Amino acid sequence: MIYLEQLITSFIASAAFGVIFNAPKESLVKCGLSGMLGWIVYYLLTSYGYGTVLGTLAASFLIAFISHLFAKHYKMPMIIFSVAGVIPLVPGGLAYDTMRNFVENDYNTGIALGVKALMISGAIAVGLIFSEVLNYVIRKSAIHPYNSSNK
Repeated sequence: MIYLEQLITSFIASAAFGVIFNAPKESLVKCGLSGMLGWIVYYLLTSYGYGTVLGTLAASFLIAFISHLFAKHYKMPMIIFSVAGVIPLVPGGLAYDTMRNFVENDYNTGIALGVKALMISGAIAVGLIFSEVLNYVIRKSAIHPYNSSNK
């Protein structure tokens, strides 16, 4: 039951951000799907003890991969799907707790939370970039069917 709740809420969060982001109406379901699939990967990895940074890295990689597929298939920019998809992964609550601890003069906890928020944010960026690099390498490789050297 908890997985169903996670799937539904992450879908709604990503699709709702697509509305805020002024994504085309026909892409809102795909935005929700990319965020939902990324979130369930994150949730599964963290619940099995792999850590939040690794879970975020894997989830953002999957979101970027799915975004590439959606962008090619529906002939839309990839950023529509990837930005809405990573919204559930953004460590906003952790950043808030960091600032709250600094305001309350609990600097050690604030620094620890801040470093964790930075590592999660970095994992999002690295996952997106790694997927983009892998997509570029596949497109330029000789085994790809759309490469011009195979024609």
